[in-house]
Amino acid sequence: MSWTCPICERELLKVNQIHYCIKVSLDSLFTGRSPELILVFDKILAEVAGWDDVLISTSKNCIVFVHKQTFFVIRPMQKQLDLKFYSKTRLEGPMILKSAQNARRYENNVRISALTDLNMQLFGLIRDSYILL
Repeated sequence: MSWTCPICERELLKVNQIHYCIKVSLDSLFTGRSPELILVFDKILAEVAGWDDVLISTSKNCIVFVHKQTFFVIRPMQKQLDLKFYSKTRLEGPMILKSAQNARRYENNVRISALTDLNMQLFGLIRDSYILL
């Protein structure tokens, strides 16, 4: 069961959960961004929002996806989306910008800017993060 903060209207997992309490519209995070970047985000959102028990909210500069914990964060940049997700092991490969250990898991970053950057491997990594957390 989730709780909605009466101040920022952000949906959270627990009553009075500590969070960055500021009301941010999704549209404001994409002001000045290219139509293609917005379309890339929309494709990701359409996929991940369909998974069971996913809460989606906006924060000061990002979109946060929560299952049991935060498993995925999208930070719109000027010409790219910075995607952060988690894994049990260090990830390597051409699409992985960074993979750093954080407690008992790895925090991974990928940057994408075009629809051609979206593929089943990337969605699989995000799904693995959802299952992990």
